[in-house]
Amino acid sequence: MVSIVKATLNDVNLITHIGKTTFLQAHGRSAPEKDINTYVNKNFTKIAFEAELKDTKNLFNILYFNETPVGYSKIIFNYQHPNIAIKNVTKLERLYVLEAFHGLELGMELFNYNLNESIKSQQSGMWLFVWTENHKAMNFYKKAGFIIVGQHNFQISETHSNPNHQMFLTF
Repeated sequence: MVSIVKATLNDVNLITHIGKTTFLQAHGRSAPEKDINTYVNKNFTKIAFEAELKDTKNLFNILYFNETPVGYSKIIFNYQHPNIAIKNVTKLERLYVLEAFHGLELGMELFNYNLNESIKSQQSGMWLFVWTENHKAMNFYKKAGFIIVGQHNFQISETHSNPNHQMFLTF
């Protein structure tokens, strides 16, 4: 059974754990270990997630499978970007599912939940960045209807960045 629940400050430890684990699973080999560790130790901490959860523009959701937390997402409504001419668009900043639960279509359930929330909030589209070497994620987003509209260098450390595609879906 799948359920999706809006995260609160009470979920900070859970989000921190899932966030760090899933980021390392998806991106741990995308840069030298030192750079990845620096990035994770700065951005995937309890303090960092507390700040993000307190920011009312961020909407975090936790994905449960058979009552076990297995993933999470973060979206931001009305987040414009110069490559996107349409107004009222959502940024899908994070959509992660623990590797052990890949292949169960849980990521698509979480994506569809965020899509529906965006539509209910009168958004006209959704955009995201995805690492160009994350072929599994690229295929996932293409299957969902996203198209590549630009490029972005995602800064991991002062000395390393990863090339990303910017993808966009119009509703």
